[in-house]
Amino acid sequence: MVRANISRIKGEISRLCAQIKRDPAGITLIAVSKGRTVEQVKEAVDAGATDIGENRVQEALLKYNALRQTQYAERIKWHLIGHLQSNKAKEAVKFAELIHSVDSLRLAQEIDKQAAKINKLQDILLEVKTSPEETKLGLSPEDCIGVIKEAGALKNIRIQGLMTIAPLVGSPEAARPYFKQLKDLLDSLNALRSTPYALRILSMGMTNDFTVAIEEGSTMVRVGRAIFD
Repeated sequence: MVRANISRIKGEISRLCAQIKRDPAGITLIAVSKGRTVEQVKEAVDAGATDIGENRVQEALLKYNALRQTQYAERIKWHLIGHLQSNKAKEAVKFAELIHSVDSLRLAQEIDKQAAKINKLQDILLEVKTSPEETKLGLSPEDCIGVIKEAGALKNIRIQGLMTIAPLVGSPEAARPYFKQLKDLLDSLNALRSTPYALRILSMGMTNDFTVAIEEGSTMVRVGRAIFD
């Protein structure tokens, strides 16, 4: 089932990219394994999912450690996509190749501090709140410029782009404005040369709306239920 689901989703991405004239190689499919077993992660990797996303540090570490001494270790890129508390940064830098959910300068500074202790350059994304929901976390678009300038000066983190979570809306099409807003923000930050290098990653789109997110410029989609259920 997992193999068939991944094949179907990759096919859908390829067909969509052909329509909108994008290279499907520029879209990273992240298999979100929150609540799934180590065996299910193995099944996903065997089916071609090289990028695995976890929401919680503790759960991610259990799976990371279980697979660290196996043939799967070198085949997996681990992503931390859920909210990260500053006191968990020390553990997060041990396994995460990319931390998607940096929502404050304070958190960026703590990640930088913990990454320095293990001599690591930690790739991160800034999480942006593109919708008015009170429950949503993230930087306001207006705060991004200041945070990027300060966080970009830190020596042990590298800002690679932006992430957002669209609100729960009635249809994928209704999520489009939130994805467009993030793409416009990324373009603005690059035009302002907020970092010495181009910000290239847009992490946006999940099971219900990843096709619309890709149409609006997403380079990473985070898919869980459509893969594992």
